[in-house]
Amino acid sequence: MKKTVKLLVVISLMFTLTGCTKYIKDDKGKIVQNIETGQNLPSNILCKPTDKKTLNTYSEYNKTTKGKKVDVNSLPECNKMGVASKNYDGLWVTLFVQPLAFIIIKIGLLVKNYGLAIILSTLLIRGLVFPLTKKTAMQSENMKKAQGKLSKIEKKYQNKNDQASMMDKAQEIQMIYKEYNINPLSSCLVMFIQIPLFFAFYEAITRIPAIFEESFLGLNLGTSPSVGLLKQGNILYLILIILVVIATYMSFKMSSRDVMSEEQAQQMKTMTYFMVVMMSITAFSISSGIGVYWVTSNIFTIIQNMAVKRSVKNGRN
Repeated sequence: MKKTVKLLVVISLMFTLTGCTKYIKDDKGKIVQNIETGQNLPSNILCKPTDKKTLNTYSEYNKTTKGKKVDVNSLPECNKMGVASKNYDGLWVTLFVQPLAFIIIKIGLLVKNYGLAIILSTLLIRGLVFPLTKKTAMQSENMKKAQGKLSKIEKKYQNKNDQASMMDKAQEIQMIYKEYNINPLSSCLVMFIQIPLFFAFYEAITRIPAIFEESFLGLNLGTSPSVGLLKQGNILYLILIILVVIATYMSFKMSSRDVMSEEQAQQMKTMTYFMVVMMSITAFSISSGIGVYWVTSNIFTIIQNMAVKRSVKNGRN
């Protein structure tokens, strides 16, 4: 438990040490958007826009705003952006956002498309952390193997709430965990990996004009489905939302099969539906680039879990 708390503190510190995306606002406090794509324009972009209309929007903002101006001309071109910014922008950006943006840019220049670059970058990063996430998935399979014995212990101590019985119960559970090589805290590992990755990709995609100015399979990477579907009438954005929902549901459903009791099964079922509903709503407002990342990452998780299950079934660890 102490390790979990420490990890949460570290993640919280990274977010508090600046780095979050900030958006330019007009004098009425309304976020300024790209007229064509509906993209909310960041004030702390990491490189210079190339689209003339986007540049004009920033120029008009600089002329009319009474607040801090955005000097886009002082920024490097996206294809010449370095792995680290010359101006320190916080620990979170320095260690995560800028290097990830650099990777996406370089892959995008190589494959000539930033949508494909997001997919390949996602697979690359998930591949690097695969040993950790595989271990967590293996723990889930071990938990399922131990479920029968754990259920017997739960029934054995069902009506015993005294301190001695609780201690005996905890010791017996620990013995089962040791027998099946189970670390209860490892189930939190995927969450701690997924959350920073999601926000890092969100920041990188949002703050790189070269990414949000480009299209992929008929989708503008900077346009949210709410704009693309409702204002532009592009049905492809609806398909993206459906993919986000399906990928979220399948990923959580496969990850929730290691529960130990009916009560936990109900809790996981509730959590799964909550996440599906939340991502369904969120999918309307996030940019298509983030949607592409989310679908790719969850498909990777689904395939990984299927591979682990087959490995355990065949007796391989």
